[in-house]
This record gives sequence, structure tokens and C-alpha cells, in this order.
Amino acid sequence: MSLRIALNDALKQAMRGRDELATSVLRLILAALKDRDIAQRTAGRDGGLADDEIVGMLQSMIKQRRESIKMYEQGGRPELAGKEAAEIDVIETFLPKQMSDDEIKAAVDAVIAEIGAATLKDIGKVMTVLRERHPGAMDFAKASAITKAALAG
Repeated sequence: MSLRIALNDALKQAMRGRDELATSVLRLILAALKDRDIAQRTAGRDGGLADDEIVGMLQSMIKQRRESIKMYEQGGRPELAGKEAAEIDVIETFLPKQMSDDEIKAAVDAVIAEIGAATLKDIGKVMTVLRERHPGAMDFAKASAITKAALAG
């Protein structure tokens, strides 16, 4: 089942269950998805966003909320930070399971060995392969730091 269908089904479920938080978050997600679909049609690409593009959109929504949480905490607004954190929890249910630090390290080590990366100049090559193999499942900031440490040492 496509991610788009799962999002629509979840919205219906949340509305039936009178889950106000999930309903509002899912409406925001679907509105953003519709905006991006329209932008693609304007650019001459029909068919809407693919699942991997939707995952990227969801990840950017989470990143925005994490930044908002920092700002709310600095501004002394814990209730708003809590609301943003709850929204992140709803969004994360639609993302692939995230890799642990150990799994990321194992993937980085495997790619380094496979492509023969030896210096810090090879970080870009390693990250490109990791992005192709683990879209949506890996925290690429952590992967970059792990790769840098592995190639520097």
C-alpha cells in the first residue's frame, strides 16, 4: 500500500476516533502533499510525489518541528514545545524504522570497504551510496559524522 493511501486511511481513522491531534497533523501532511503535487504538475510532471519523496517531505516536517521545539524551550514555552513533540510522534509513525547508531556504523563500514574509501575526500562518495541504499531509514547527519571519524582515523 502506498504511503499516500496510508495517510488518507489514517486521517479517516483519526476522525472516526475523534483524535484531534492526529487529525490536525494528518490534515497538515495531506495539505503539504497536495501543494507539492500541484507544484509538480505545474513543472510538467504528472502522477504526484513518489513514496520516497513523501518520506523526504515528512522528514523535513519533523526537522522543522525540532527547530520549533528548541525555539519554544528557549522562549520558555514548554506547552508549545510539547505540542510540537506530539506532532513529531504522529508524523514518525509514517516513516520507515530508523536505524540505530550501531546499524548506521555497520552500514558505513560496509560501504567504506566496498568502494575502497580511504581519505576524507571520499566522504561524498560514501554518503551518496548510503543515501541510495537507506532512504528515509538513516539519520544522515549521524552517518556523516561516523563516516568522517572512520576515514580520519
